[in-house]
Amino acid sequence: MSFDFNADDIFEMAQQIEKNGAAFYAGAAASISDPTAKAFLEKLSQMEVSHEKTFADMRKQLSDKEKTPTTFDPQGEAALYLKALADTKVFFEKTIDTTSMKEILKAAIEAEKDSIVFYLGMKEMVPVGMGKNRLDAIIKEEMGHIRLLAKELTAFKA
Repeated sequence: MSFDFNADDIFEMAQQIEKNGAAFYAGAAASISDPTAKAFLEKLSQMEVSHEKTFADMRKQLSDKEKTPTTFDPQGEAALYLKALADTKVFFEKTIDTTSMKEILKAAIEAEKDSIVFYLGMKEMVPVGMGKNRLDAIIKEEMGHIRLLAKELTAFKA
């Protein structure tokens, strides 16, 4: 059985993934002793919160058609399914040495890459006319995260 999603569904998942990212960075910041690294991780956590708000705003701008449910769901189970997908696909129970900034950055880059792959796959499940083209904005945001993290990792290695 194949599932289709609309742009609203994907933005809902994107918001949850950003919340998970904010929690990841906040937890990492709490476990690191270097004040500069701690400040950077706290900044990343706040950026994730900001991105979650950006995705919420983008979600509000969707047309009614892009919000139209693609499946019959009288019990509201789709929302639980979407949350489970978001919670288990990106920032999920990875074993990381959160006392090492280098390992945190590597794990964060990996998570951001995972999110891009996830969104590319989800994009294939959104029919044309249901907001498929809107997902490029989410992917672009995640690519920006990778650039920022890679720059920090490169500076950290120097």
